[in-house]
Amino acid sequence: MTVPSDLADRLGLAPGARAIILNADDFGMCHAANTAIVDLLTAGRIDSTTLMVPCSWSPEALAFAASRTDLDVGVHLVLTSEWSRYRWRPLTGTSTTLVDADGFFPADTAVVERTAADADVAAEIAAQLQAALDAGVDVTHLDNHMGSVYGLLTGRDFLRPVFELAARHGLPFRLPRSMDGVGADAALQAKLDEAAAGADAAGVEIVDRLWSHPFELLGEGTDEEETYEQVREGFVALLRAVPAGLTEIYLHPMVDDEELRAAVDYGAAKRGYEQRLLSDPVVLQAIEDEALVRVGWRDLRDLQRSRIR
Repeated sequence: MTVPSDLADRLGLAPGARAIILNADDFGMCHAANTAIVDLLTAGRIDSTTLMVPCSWSPEALAFAASRTDLDVGVHLVLTSEWSRYRWRPLTGTSTTLVDADGFFPADTAVVERTAADADVAAEIAAQLQAALDAGVDVTHLDNHMGSVYGLLTGRDFLRPVFELAARHGLPFRLPRSMDGVGADAALQAKLDEAAAGADAAGVEIVDRLWSHPFELLGEGTDEEETYEQVREGFVALLRAVPAGLTEIYLHPMVDDEELRAAVDYGAAKRGYEQRLLSDPVVLQAIEDEALVRVGWRDLRDLQRSRIR
């Protein structure tokens, strides 16, 4: 297991602290996401969320975030649009390398890595952040939808414009230093090492590790489909495995309703399970029993900005 960075120490946490950020992705994607995330965020069941500015329901999410600047809301930088019936377009228009033949963001991250021009990516992510700032959101951090800037599929990443944007605005970025808990791919760890060095050189704070659980509901639509209790058991096991340092755990909680099922091709039940998980007494008790320290992205932002004052 990789030794964690000194981030927990610099955040003022106790030696050996096992710290987590519970983040909800996809705020603004649809009303089902907004309803679940607003409830969880205001109840303190999650520590932060990240907002998809190009999506149709982002105005509702932006208005909420602007009205509650005490809560941690980041920008979920978007370069992909993965569903077949519900899609979204770049803020910078459709005459760029960021769209497919239908004028939407590509569904596939690999297409973005192969075809997007660096300048177009830089302009689009800057526009998405600026739109959130212009709406009055006190943006706490940046991350990215579907890992589209990491270069995981072809090796071509867009981290340089992300780091430049994050550094310019004094924002931390979701990037793990270590693959602890998610695999033992030496080549990928080497890529993370290089990426982490780039973040450090830019003065951008990143986390020690980034965890989630399977995006899809295992066996969905079959007799072997996972039950809620099985999903909860897996999530509690994940919480118990959190090591020392700072780990972001991200989920996609949404209301499993007619709107969500009309928008997504699969996974609606899992999104509903994740909404339920985050308020489940069994999960809350596991966090307490494991003495996990809850941290917000605002803490990392304050740390980052304190170094440049």
